[in-house]
Amino acid sequence: MFDYAKKIKEYRERTFITQEELAEKLGVNYVSVCRWETGRFEPNMDTKKKLVALFNEIGMKIDD
Repeated sequence: MFDYAKKIKEYRERTFITQEELAEKLGVNYVSVCRWETGRFEPNMDTKKKLVALFNEIGMKIDD
């Protein structure tokens, strides 16, 4: 199973952005990003697609 919590945090650390900045890129509230990073919730399918696109932009491997 893909660990969104780990990957979202890794993406933010690699790109030096805050939860608020990532939320803005995705068109969601920063509280959602916080909940995803803690593993309390998962993004919906549309947001997952956006995240994968962002990961790919910086060459992040999804299958690690």
